[in-house]
Amino acid sequence: MTKSLALTRRQFIQSAFASAIVARYGIGALHAEEPITVGFLYVGAKDDYGYNQSHAESAKIIGELPYVRLIEEERVPETVEVQKSMQSMIELDGAKVLFPTSYGYYDPHVLAVAEQYPDVTFFHCGGLYEEGQPANVGTYWATVDQAQYVSGVTAAHMTKTGKFGMVSAVPIPDILRAVNSFLLGARTVRPDATMQIIYTGDWNVPVKEAEAVNSLADQGIDVVGCEVDSPKVIVETADKRGLYSCGVYASQAGLGAEGFLVSAIPTWAPICQYFLDKSIAKEPFEHTIIGGMAEGYVGNSEFGPAVSDEAKAAAMAAAEGLKSGTTKIYQGPLKDNEGNVRIADGESYSYGDPFIDGIDWLVEGVTGSSSI
Repeated sequence: MTKSLALTRRQFIQSAFASAIVARYGIGALHAEEPITVGFLYVGAKDDYGYNQSHAESAKIIGELPYVRLIEEERVPETVEVQKSMQSMIELDGAKVLFPTSYGYYDPHVLAVAEQYPDVTFFHCGGLYEEGQPANVGTYWATVDQAQYVSGVTAAHMTKTGKFGMVSAVPIPDILRAVNSFLLGARTVRPDATMQIIYTGDWNVPVKEAEAVNSLADQGIDVVGCEVDSPKVIVETADKRGLYSCGVYASQAGLGAEGFLVSAIPTWAPICQYFLDKSIAKEPFEHTIIGGMAEGYVGNSEFGPAVSDEAKAAAMAAAEGLKSGTTKIYQGPLKDNEGNVRIADGESYSYGDPFIDGIDWLVEGVTGSSSI
């Protein structure tokens, strides 16, 4: 006897309702019998106009899910204190899923607490999961440097001098790619564009950030980009010096800086919801997720008031090229800033290729070192 696949009216309504719930709230909505407590931890302030705010904005989206009870703690240092905060969220608040968002939380802190609480899942931004680490840990990152390329295109349309500056925390591969991508984007418009990089030595040092902007302004640079936790001081100082600025991680438009152009921003919420839904459904999850524009994890903020229509159109076209894969940021011929050929003529690399992950050099046209 053949089993019929036809749906009764009641079954159809139930199926349609379930599909609508999943479409709106994610698969976790079908598995959550009661609200699940989800904790987010930040190394700085949630309203820092930067890295921490980007995570807080995603946490807000997660917290609006009807099956989630959101708890948050800000200004948690990258020390044993974060272990205490995670333990408190688990033991006092009943947290079952944690998102410790700062890079320095991962090893040893997240790994240590994950070993202690195997029934809790931990999803960390920036770390790279390795085989043998606790199975209840996942890691994620977004290739923000793709959006920095778009910022470079925007800036190149606005500069008068073709001289750019970049205030960065430390010369790690993610930062070096951001610097390179910004200048390579700019050079599609201004082939003569150059960049001066200044490292502050840490992720949040406002005094050094302001000093760096002033130093760049004194050298005749008229557009400043950044790779720090909070671009607020950089954008505000640039505005006082009459410079254009490009931000990162969150939109700085709310600062009211006349010279603010655009920001390169990640969108963490889709990744967070994936991990959350897998946790609720008690299903296996990918231990490392890395994506960019094509996956919808990276984009650019709204444009500032100074940005011309021509610059906006060029930036949006660049973004579409990156989304579709027709634009390759890293293609030959390409030299580093010491004159070495890094990519031969006719060669190109896409994101996800180990070559891009391993970039530890700066492109031709950047003044500065790839190490401190």
